[in-house]
Amino acid sequence: MRWIRVGAATVNQTPLDWEGNLARMRTAMAEAEQAGVQFLVFPELSLTGYGCEDAFHGLAHSRRAEKHLVEFAKSVGSMIVVAGVPIRLQHGLYNCAAFLAQGRIVGIVAKQHLPGDGVHYEPRWFRGWTAGRRTTVEIGGAAVPFGDIVLDFGGVRAGAEICEDAWVPGRVAHQLAMGGCDLIAGPSASHFSFGKHEIRERVVIEGSRSALACHVFANALGNEAGRMIFDGQRVIAAGGDVLARSELLTFREVAVTTAVVDVDLLRMRRARTTSLKPSDEKVHLVEVPWTWKQADAAPTKPIGPATGWVAGPHRKEEEFARAVALGLHDYQRKSRSRGFVVSLSGGADSAAVAALAALSYRMAATELGTEEVARRLPGTAPEPESFCGGLLDTVYQASANSGDETRDAAQAVADGIGARHAVWDIEELVQGYRARVEETLGRPLTWKDDDIALQNIQARVRAPGIWMLTNVRGALLLATSNRSEAAVGYATMDGDTAGSISPIAGIDKNYLRKWLRWLAETGPEGIGPIPGVMAVCTIPPKAELRPQESNQTDEGDLMPYDLLDAVERLAIRDRMEPAEVLASLEAEWAPRTGGREALAAHVRKFFALWCRNQWKRERYAPSFHLDDENLDPKTWCRFPILSGGFQEELNELSR
Repeated sequence: MRWIRVGAATVNQTPLDWEGNLARMRTAMAEAEQAGVQFLVFPELSLTGYGCEDAFHGLAHSRRAEKHLVEFAKSVGSMIVVAGVPIRLQHGLYNCAAFLAQGRIVGIVAKQHLPGDGVHYEPRWFRGWTAGRRTTVEIGGAAVPFGDIVLDFGGVRAGAEICEDAWVPGRVAHQLAMGGCDLIAGPSASHFSFGKHEIRERVVIEGSRSALACHVFANALGNEAGRMIFDGQRVIAAGGDVLARSELLTFREVAVTTAVVDVDLLRMRRARTTSLKPSDEKVHLVEVPWTWKQADAAPTKPIGPATGWVAGPHRKEEEFARAVALGLHDYQRKSRSRGFVVSLSGGADSAAVAALAALSYRMAATELGTEEVARRLPGTAPEPESFCGGLLDTVYQASANSGDETRDAAQAVADGIGARHAVWDIEELVQGYRARVEETLGRPLTWKDDDIALQNIQARVRAPGIWMLTNVRGALLLATSNRSEAAVGYATMDGDTAGSISPIAGIDKNYLRKWLRWLAETGPEGIGPIPGVMAVCTIPPKAELRPQESNQTDEGDLMPYDLLDAVERLAIRDRMEPAEVLASLEAEWAPRTGGREALAAHVRKFFALWCRNQWKRERYAPSFHLDDENLDPKTWCRFPILSGGFQEELNELSR
């Protein structure tokens, strides 16, 4: 029997933070070494950060990455380390897993399959490696084996399957199985989306089962570069069985998961599996002298969080709260900001944003302690007894059309999350702008003729003051627009869209309302409910931009939010034409909306507003990617600002 302790390390990296990235990797390596790990895997592009984007194009960036890789390799002594790094050959840049041992780079595996869908744009920066191709690359004055290789460390074979290489038909693990691999490194930068960790774990388990090897999977962690959030998942599986799994969405910068694998047992199972026919002719072996130490413990039953919020009820609500909280925490500290400011309207959107900002502190403090959070956020003065640590300001800005109901709801939310709250009367400012425009036009403005302008000025007047408070605080202003309203442009540019980051622009309004009720009644595990947010759950969504007697509601201006979301998914996610959308929804929605023609009118409205408001989506503050339905035109859903507006397609609805 040969027992080897393997480890998966995740590190919360930042693009171009060379010193910090190396320091976190060294910390993880020291933690793994103390645990007796002999084979340690870091995430994809861990040395540079996954989100360098067009900085990857720079020749100086590549040279610096190679210089730091050589430097890091010198600190690797008693274990084998797999680190993610970009490597440039004469004809292109490659996304690679570098094997480090004995103070040097002993081999580099290049990624074969590059994702170019959704939020991923790897083909813009990298080239995919051709299976079976090998060469050498000179790094630090030494020739290093490069490409599609398997390394033999003292009789134990190891290879790498880099992120997308595991998700395609004929995955790389199958090739490694033909090479008799015992250990498969799985460096990954797989962005967070709801429930995705379950899929990843199945991918790891299946790879270990089909290859009858030990698969060590390490995903990236945190909000690296602004939009994508990584959950830091770590899974170790052998022969189809999970040996260890990690927590998700930790606020720690470094986390290591280890397990002991019985290599001889895996080999015995490979030997008796007649359908598996390894052949050294199909692999390029790189021999590395190595002496393995017997692990200090026998293989154990699966360890890690199999209960709690990861597997318990209300998982999506927990995931949403924790992912956005981690995203906001990292965005705040990496942008060197001193807290958050939210224009709190008394509605669901701003209440959700404010609650998430508060949770970003509370969850970090619960896991790390208030002293560590204070160290991470220099210049702030967290208050240990406060739910949000004194890092959140909220302001209710009332015009003549605002009501006591929303004013009271905003106060209840602010009290519930411990925010510093203020109430501002903006009516004088609204009337001042109105008077200037009326003077210029030579006529009075009326709700009959100037409805949109009179609504928008109230929202826009709210922006300068809240921006000023944000600047004085040295904080981040959080925009409050959601995805449903972004789809149809139901937001005032330079009003409720004002902000440095838009944390809920990737989530639909209907879900937000459901999540707020969960937050009020149940709340995240270890945190508990925030009853104060219930105040907004009983108020129909309304902008309060028209006079009170108009009884304005969001759904009255648009359509039922659940219908809007259904149309959006079919039209944008599934790329259906208007007639196809109508046909798909008719059976369920025609009776609920007053018949086919009424439903067709809603479909027409959606497509018309979608096309008309692309320019608004182009100007939204960066948002977090939370699922596979994002509307962000910069990184997900591209659409022309100017278009024919689906006129031909919409005309077909009347036939």
